[in-house]
Amino acid sequence: MIDSKIVKIASFTKNVGLKNDFTHKSSIKNSLCGDFIKTEFIVHDSKVKSMRYETESCILCEASASLFSRKIKNAKIKNLEKEIKRIKDFKKKSNYNFPIRFKEFSKLINKKNINRLNCVILPMEAFLKAFKVK
Repeated sequence: MIDSKIVKIASFTKNVGLKNDFTHKSSIKNSLCGDFIKTEFIVHDSKVKSMRYETESCILCEASASLFSRKIKNAKIKNLEKEIKRIKDFKKKSNYNFPIRFKEFSKLINKKNINRLNCVILPMEAFLKAFKVK
């Protein structure tokens, strides 16, 4: 069952909708479940100024995209790359702490729903793809 906190996060839709105004863009599909996201980023001086997105996805992916689009504003690209790589290690660690910027993601993913981690990190994967980070 989906927690009402997740629904509340997903319902913040200020950054939903592509505007065809971007410095970087990407689209990516989760091969496990079929979630799909398209993203547009505007970057200036190596900092993210905005993120827009559209999804065809589950509520976890939608909530993650909503939260991610807010948390990355004015963040440096290099810092985000490092923090995303840390989040992707969630499965490997039994005592995991999210990077400070992404603490709220603990509302979306925990050890009980670890099998849905790919849904939560799909917007992050789209970010890495847009900036050509492996």
